Amino acid sequence: MNAYKNIAVRAAERAGNFVAKAFANRERIIAQSKGPNDFVSNIDKQAEEIIIDAIKYSYPDHAILAEESGQHGDSDTVWVIDPIDGTTNFLQGIPHFAISIAVKQKGKTLAAVVYDPIKDECFTASNGGGAQLNNTRIRVSDKKKLDTALLATGFPFRGHQDLGDYLRYFETIFPLCVDMRRAGAASLDLAYVAAGRLDGFWEFGLSEWDTAAGILIIKEAGGFVGDIKGNPHQEKSKSILAATPGVFKQFMKNVKDL
Repeated sequence: MNAYKNIAVRAAERAGNFVAKAFANRERIIAQSKGPNDFVSNIDKQAEEIIIDAIKYSYPDHAILAEESGQHGDSDTVWVIDPIDGTTNFLQGIPHFAISIAVKQKGKTLAAVVYDPIKDECFTASNGGGAQLNNTRIRVSDKKKLDTALLATGFPFRGHQDLGDYLRYFETIFPLCVDMRRAGAASLDLAYVAAGRLDGFWEFGLSEWDTAAGILIIKEAGGFVGDIKGNPHQEKSKSILAATPGVFKQFMKNVKDL
């Protein structure tokens, strides 16, 4: 598992270096639309190629599930990749985005990396090996109650699907917590929960490449993860809630009748 984590870190840092240089030289960026309010750039695609090349050099027989190029190969071991989580931030010149890589074997996540190339912050985890930020152990905060919790969320921006459900949850939870943040990169929201910077995160409509790495990092940092109904989070879950144990339980108590 540490070998997988080391390769994931190496791949994320190589891609991150490339992305950071492009961010500083914005004339290199060419964007196009993938769908309603959903964008991709040439930098996303090239960063994904850098990550895949690094993985394939060490593990040529492993499968890939990547946001921009989809599924490659057939193996029990799958690398789940988001080359730039927070593409809209990247395109707008907002320095808040990350490279997210998770390694799964027969559905179980073994290693994970979320790398912020602008801040040079590398959040990592291996199954049973704890979670780290730049090789220093991290834990979720000790917050137990919603009225002391700072939460993060993400709006249902792709065609505004799930907006009605989202607003019901927001109207219920927002008055009960300290405040709510919407920073635009789910992988970093999850990593920030693991590091105790946030006390919880919830969102509808995310994909596996948005969450796979962050989920393991939170679990290894002592947090709880489920869907918005409190069920175990699955690959095809339509929502996610990740928080400290106490905040998770209080969140679920307050939304159980929605």
